Formats: sequence, structure tokens, C-alpha cells
Amino acid sequence: MNHLALTFALSFAMMTALWPLSVKLADVSIIDILWAPAFAVLAWACLIATDGTGPRAMIAVALVSLWALRLGSHIFARWRRLGHEDYRYAEFRRRGGKGFPRTSLITIFWLQALLLWIISFPLQAAAGSLGSLGWLDAAGIALALAGIVIEAVADLQLTRFRADPANRERVMASGLWGWSRHPNYFGDFTLWWGFFLLALAAGAPWWTILGPVVISALLIHYSGAGLMEDTIKSRRPGYADYVRRTSLFVPRPPRGESP
Repeated sequence: MNHLALTFALSFAMMTALWPLSVKLADVSIIDILWAPAFAVLAWACLIATDGTGPRAMIAVALVSLWALRLGSHIFARWRRLGHEDYRYAEFRRRGGKGFPRTSLITIFWLQALLLWIISFPLQAAAGSLGSLGWLDAAGIALALAGIVIEAVADLQLTRFRADPANRERVMASGLWGWSRHPNYFGDFTLWWGFFLLALAAGAPWWTILGPVVISALLIHYSGAGLMEDTIKSRRPGYADYVRRTSLFVPRPPRGESP
């Protein structure tokens, strides 16, 4: 873990550089477009800064780059399609009043820079490692790949569902969404625990577990599933029945159909 100062500076530099554009566009949600690619930037920085990279480092960087390209392009397309600021950030803007454009640098962009840095601890350890591969690497790679696939399939299924005007007020309850109310977030969760296994294989210090713990808390309780659960019930009339039948997070077969 010799790259913490470099990645800390990069995290804050990327988020700070994006802030003026958000002010110009009056749209803070552009930060979501940068989120995944920013992890790839940190991984590449660790790879380049390492003197003589090993196979684990190359695989970790390839995995996060694949994930970042897929998720970043997906969010960009969704942002273009939406045509306005995401409702979550719009609510922050309403609460922040006239001073929101200025305070958003600290409360949103710098906060996410700090989270980006902490969550990336296992990725930094793997991307800067020199050792050969072992069984723990194989488990980490398999878990990370599974997470990428689950998230990508879930996003594709939801995008196709929402593209049909007939589904405007309906709840997506088929495919992976019939097994979990938030399979895309579960995929993200799986990816980061996969990177933690790669970090353990690299001999990373114990505190790198902060990365997957923080992202797990965000995905399950705060900015991910928790936030969605707080708001979606009022926007989807059939959601209460969906909740009764479908797991919140970890995919499992749906419970019995409504009588």
C-alpha cells in the first residue's frame, strides 16, 4: 500500500475538476458518470507506479477497467436519456437553497472523493502487487467477474423494461429482479468483495477491509437499496406486494404469488 498519497490526491483532483461543470450545467448527477471510471484511474495509477507489475495487478486493473467502461457508459446513457438532474440530487439542491452550488463541492464532490479513496483500498493493494497467483486470487477473480455480469444483466433487463411505455407505472419483477429487488447493487457488492480477496492474496493489511465494508453499507442501507426503498413505494403502486415476494438484496427464489 505505497500509493495512498497518490490516490488520495487523484481522488480529490478528479472530483474537484468535475465540480465547475456541475455548476455550469446545474446538474450534480454528472458525478455518477465519473464514479466507476474514477476507480479505474486509481487502479491504473497504482499499476504504473509499481516497479515491475505482477499478474494479479494486471488482472485487477483489467477487471476494474471492464466494470468502469460498462457502468460508466450505462450511467452516461441514462443521464442523457433522463435529460435533467437525478431526483436524489435535485432534492439535495432544494434543501441546500441558493448556496447549494458552492456547498456541493464539499458535501457531494469531496465526500465522494473520500469514499472513492477508501472503497478503493483493496483495489489499490491488488493493482500494486507483484506476487504470483494462488487459489485466493482465483476465488477473487471469480467473485469479481460474477459481480460484473450480475450488475450488467440487471441493468440491461431494467433498461429494456423501462423502455416500454406500458411499464411506466409497473414494477420490474422478472429476470434477476424477480429474485432480488436490487440485483444491480448486489452485483456491485459482489465485485468489491472479490477485489478484497485479491487484496488478501496480495498480503494487504487488515484495514483494507474498510473498502468492501463501506461500499456494502452504502449499497444496502444508504445511497443504494436503502434510499431507493424509501422513495419508490410512493412511485410504484404495486411495490408493496413486490416487497412481500422478493428478497431485498441477496438473490433468492421469490416467495409465493399473491392470492
